[in-house]
Amino acid sequence: MSKTIIHSDAAPKAVGTYSQAVKVGNTVYLSGQIGLDPASGALAEGFEAQTHRVFQNLRAVCQAAGGDLSDIVKLGVFVTDLANFARLNEIMGEYFSAPFPARAAVQAAALPKGALVEADGVMVVETGF
Repeated sequence: MSKTIIHSDAAPKAVGTYSQAVKVGNTVYLSGQIGLDPASGALAEGFEAQTHRVFQNLRAVCQAAGGDLSDIVKLGVFVTDLANFARLNEIMGEYFSAPFPARAAVQAAALPKGALVEADGVMVVETGF
């Protein structure tokens, strides 16, 4: 089994010992993205801005792997406050359309760098990468 490491300069650099994504066959495993601006490295202000940035960052990595958000089949979302659940769904609706990916949304006590939201995913793309 061979794996390809995926990297996009349009998404933040990894803040630890992991890759932005790893492609095995036609499956791409997307590491968690938080609301960091890829140019400045600054965390966006507030839940809504961070959530938009999370999906923009995920999109950049998806595109670097030869796909897009519409190719995500499983999405994991972590929030520090489930009171933001309704707004998360609204914002997610701006980036995804039916048929939606499978998803889990979980409240976490804390996220890296003080983020309010993080998302990771699994994407399936055509084999010609």
